[in-house]
Amino acid sequence: MDADRLAALKTLTDPLRLRIVGLVAGRPVTVDEIVVGLGITRRDAVRQLGLLQATGIVRGGDGRPYELRIDTLQALGRGLDAAEKAAEGREAAEVAAASGLPPEEAKVLRAFIVDGRLASIPASERKRLVVLRYLREQCFAEDRDYPENEVNQRLALFHRDVASLRRYLVDTRLMTREAGIYRRADDGDANSDA
Repeated sequence: MDADRLAALKTLTDPLRLRIVGLVAGRPVTVDEIVVGLGITRRDAVRQLGLLQATGIVRGGDGRPYELRIDTLQALGRGLDAAEKAAEGREAAEVAAASGLPPEEAKVLRAFIVDGRLASIPASERKRLVVLRYLREQCFAEDRDYPENEVNQRLALFHRDVASLRRYLVDTRLMTREAGIYRRADDGDANSDA
């Protein structure tokens, strides 16, 4: 992000300046209207307006009312959006590198695993398989028997619909089930084209 946008964003971090921007957003206002509307001194109003004007957020002065520069705010929004997308791309690459997953699979996990929990079960079989592999690694890392109640408890840490998750894990052959006992399936048994 360029220095001008960064300066404008920093200017907007002050609560008083935000209140001024709120007043100016409704309609053009004079310094006196800002003083009365916010209950601040004229000196403070002029000083804060000068900072907002220097970063291009407002225009006016010299006898003219101050007004919000929508174009500047739109440019700030576009800049933030671009920065967020760039950060997401970097984050996907970092997750992929750290986890050994391809970037596409890391992207799927970022979309569905929010704050350490499964936000929703993917409808797409391909995405669901990525999530199920992740859950198997997180919940059933050990190659041992897991009674159904333990399977439920472990899956409940990620999502409330444990019955569907259990069924999907078995259907995709990531887990086996026999007489209420679950076990990791060999990786070669997993349905990789689901």
